[in-house]
Amino acid sequence: MQPSSWVRPLRDRAELEEILSLVLDRLNPAAWGFQYRLVGTGAALAQDVQLPTGDIDILVSRRDEVDTFADALSGFPCLEPPAWLPNSRQYFTHFKVDEIDVGASTVERPVDTDTFECIGRGPWQHYVDIAFGWHTVPAVALELRLVSELVRNRPDRYNALIQHLRSRGADLDLIQRSMTDREIDPRTQQDILHQLRSQRR
Repeated sequence: MQPSSWVRPLRDRAELEEILSLVLDRLNPAAWGFQYRLVGTGAALAQDVQLPTGDIDILVSRRDEVDTFADALSGFPCLEPPAWLPNSRQYFTHFKVDEIDVGASTVERPVDTDTFECIGRGPWQHYVDIAFGWHTVPAVALELRLVSELVRNRPDRYNALIQHLRSRGADLDLIQRSMTDREIDPRTQQDILHQLRSQRR
């Protein structure tokens, strides 16, 4: 990777708040009616789950919103201009903001369910609002993020999410429906639900 495009992981939640606030100051979502969700590991870190976070991912529903994002961040180095990625069915762009990779994309694989983190109704229906400075950031629900990490088979991430949800409480019905829709092995489903139910004792 060239020095001009070198990026690094986020250090902690405080840095996430700092970088995301800087982006939102430029973007000014309220003024533009810009609808988005914070997804990926950044959404988990925003909700106080301590796990490795390599970048900041912003999900939008329309391609013109990706273009608006790119215009707002035009003062930062562009790592990839807005473009259609046919393999992942995304319209995507990302920028280097103070050494952090910040991207925005659509995910254009429609499904008739609310159980996926980044497609269908899921991210728009299941989210929490988080105060970052004077901004209110809608972050996808941890239940959906957990299942994404199970699909990716990243134990360091999903174990951290399980521990957090055990201590804070979880929507077990949503998790079970999501695991089923995303074809998680039934034995794994039982194990995950058993671990999460143990927090209720």
